[in-house]
Amino acid sequence: MYDGEFAEIYDLVHAGRGKDYAREATSVAALVRERCPQADSLLDVACGTGAHLQEFALKFTHVAGLELIADMASIATRRVPDAQIAVGDMRDFALGRRFAAITCMFSSIGHLADQDELDAAFACFAAHTEPGGVCVVEPWWFPEAFLDGYVSADVVRSGDRSIARVSHSVEKEGVAVMDVHYVLADPAGGVRHLAEQHHITLHPREAYEAAAESAGYRVRYLEGGPSGRGLFVATLPAVS
Repeated sequence: MYDGEFAEIYDLVHAGRGKDYAREATSVAALVRERCPQADSLLDVACGTGAHLQEFALKFTHVAGLELIADMASIATRRVPDAQIAVGDMRDFALGRRFAAITCMFSSIGHLADQDELDAAFACFAAHTEPGGVCVVEPWWFPEAFLDGYVSADVVRSGDRSIARVSHSVEKEGVAVMDVHYVLADPAGGVRHLAEQHHITLHPREAYEAAAESAGYRVRYLEGGPSGRGLFVATLPAVS
């Protein structure tokens, strides 16, 4: 998942589908500074290829990333060479420092399987958050908002390369099972097909809130967000 050629085409596909990393980073940075005006360091968990992190680096003096997939982390390192990019699991990581802001974008947290894994992740987030700092998490769809059987289709062109992406998502026992197929075409490689399957848990809103609160955060859910799935904005109380 997200390794090899999938990592290479990731940015092309999502940019072509209209994802605006700069706008999203600006909005998230504003949310952070509303609650922590002095915030000047940020850790982006599940940073992927570093597209958000690149934008955050324009807004925070110190930025770092955590990414599970080594191929994605390698791209992020090239994209944001001054950032510390660590390969690791959001459920169990230790970077040896705290940050004023923690972010986990693009519904990456939905790949966690259950409440125990959500609790573990938020505990790690809190362990890396400065007192008075902020954690912003973009969830996956809540169960009641998920569209069972949803189909999406896009064609992306970049130079002489074309990529068609089609996906189909169904609910199975509280998990969104998403089959994604790509047809790639370019002059050198001709036409070829790639396929992947994602299992993304339909955690209820209350599960995220319980995980954040158990980690010591004060959490608020904001409607909307970058992808319509909302944002959890959690603050860690300052030391009195």
